[in-house]
Amino acid sequence: MSVRILALVGSLRAGSHNRQLAEAAVKLAPEGAEIELFEGLADIPFYNEDIDVEGDVPAAAARLREAVAGVDALLLFSPEYNGTIPAVLKNAIDWLSRPFGASSISAKPLAVVGTAYGQFGGVWAQDETRKAAGIAGAKVLEDVKLSIPGSVVRFAETHPSDDAEVTAQLAEVIAQLHGQANSPVAA
Repeated sequence: MSVRILALVGSLRAGSHNRQLAEAAVKLAPEGAEIELFEGLADIPFYNEDIDVEGDVPAAAARLREAVAGVDALLLFSPEYNGTIPAVLKNAIDWLSRPFGASSISAKPLAVVGTAYGQFGGVWAQDETRKAAGIAGAKVLEDVKLSIPGSVVRFAETHPSDDAEVTAQLAEVIAQLHGQANSPVAA
């Protein structure tokens, strides 16, 4: 049985280095694992309990919940916007945290990685993402980290999948996430 991992990217920009990093992850999936890049975070309305009504949940939010319910683990890619998590990624976590006590993210192994222009590679945003996902109920792999600094320069002419150091580190993250998702405790 293959482990299914869903990747969520916190940047909507067409040339996003985090999206490129997610694309590299898809290629690096080890045997026995499949990584799917979720499309559609931009279509999900901001979380509002008034519109989160059973049987009438906005279609884009319902699609996200269904996608997460159908996978074994999550891999989140977070850039850093003004020192914190991008709104689109936080919004996805908010939708996934509901319904309270029965959310699709509950107990799913989850790792957060990313790249940013700054010298720390988005560490603050990734820490905030881990915090929000953990509160939402995910089984956050706190020690599985990858923060790549200087994205604008480092990936100016090189796709992350062509950077040997990045692919080695990303492959290790994926292997650890795969191991957690594949363990009997994760099920």
